[in-house]
Amino acid sequence: MDPADSLDTVENNGTTADADSARWNTLLDGLRVEELTGDFLARVLRLPHYEDAPLPSAELRRTGEQSFEALIRSLRSTGPSGAPADPQELHDAKLGIATDVGVSRARADIPVEALMTAIRLDFSVLWDALTGLSTPDDAPLLVARANSVWHVVDAYASQTQGAYMAERQRMATEASSVRQGLVASLFGDTAAPPTVVERAAAALGLTADTRLSVAVAAGEDAAALRVSIALAARRGAEVFTHPFADALLAFWPADGRPGSALHDAGERISTLRCGLVDEVHGLAGLHDAGELALELAHLATDQDTSALRLDTAWARLAGSRLGTDGIRLAADVDSALATCGQVERERLLETARSYLATGSVAASADALFCHRNTLMNRMRRFTGLTGVDLSVPAQAARLVVAWA
Repeated sequence: MDPADSLDTVENNGTTADADSARWNTLLDGLRVEELTGDFLARVLRLPHYEDAPLPSAELRRTGEQSFEALIRSLRSTGPSGAPADPQELHDAKLGIATDVGVSRARADIPVEALMTAIRLDFSVLWDALTGLSTPDDAPLLVARANSVWHVVDAYASQTQGAYMAERQRMATEASSVRQGLVASLFGDTAAPPTVVERAAAALGLTADTRLSVAVAAGEDAAALRVSIALAARRGAEVFTHPFADALLAFWPADGRPGSALHDAGERISTLRCGLVDEVHGLAGLHDAGELALELAHLATDQDTSALRLDTAWARLAGSRLGTDGIRLAADVDSALATCGQVERERLLETARSYLATGSVAASADALFCHRNTLMNRMRRFTGLTGVDLSVPAQAARLVVAWA
């Protein structure tokens, strides 16, 4: 039973108690719900958040009248017919009204603090009306009943607050579900149509052409990505996510301001083992960027200590896409160099790798501590054995991919 519902019964013996109960009910009989509601509306519509709230006055009046009727019933010593009021029936009625008010105010986006202030106006409205109906002889009775009035209103406020908070939670869950559904549509089998992109942008609070960054971490690496997302959230910045079967995708608006939460999140994520695509131009580009980041994430190895980007991991990506073709070229090169002695083979391999990394004869010669003519002779020897001319970009690129 609602604790406040027990307050409408005065369990005192004697004529004085009976007289007090009778007089109290007489005062309550003098209350007019329409007048109470009118007074309430005059006060509540002056409160912040209620002045411009999307609540029609008819709705405020309807719930106001129902609230006052329930509150007056809770304050009676007996039911309308003189028989004790049914506590369960009264509790259910009050709970129904409290739920109605809590849900409607939550949906109208009234802050909970404003809602509580409005409900507690009920006490002032009731008390002013009761004192207006009373005589000086009623002073002791009003003093004795003041606490009861406050507790009845406070219990109603608590019920309403509970309904409000539950509805806000449902709203958040609904919004999250809808938003996640829209996000998922961005990463479907095919790119989402423009109308879906626009809806997703609105749901995420972004514009359709917002510059974004996308990261994907696969397997156990996803845990570190989740930590970075949580750290950004603690600073008030949201990193959006989408789960794959074996990986986690995250995307966020690019922020070039050093020290900002999103900038720091991007910097932190770049140090993780993941696939990373920077500078995605708008939500429409997320589909292809997400697929690329996922592919890069799956190419990461235990030796990688930072994010794989297209500009640094393109050879590995190309090798993966070439499949057996890339493996065949590497095998052909290894087979051709097998005819050399071990020392020569190692020198030719280090020469090829150094030149492919720098693209410069002079830089490679310095790195290998040899004369540039020596380096060029080794390169010609490499070409003669393998058929791959390191100075020809198209041929060199094939070998970069094969060795990636």
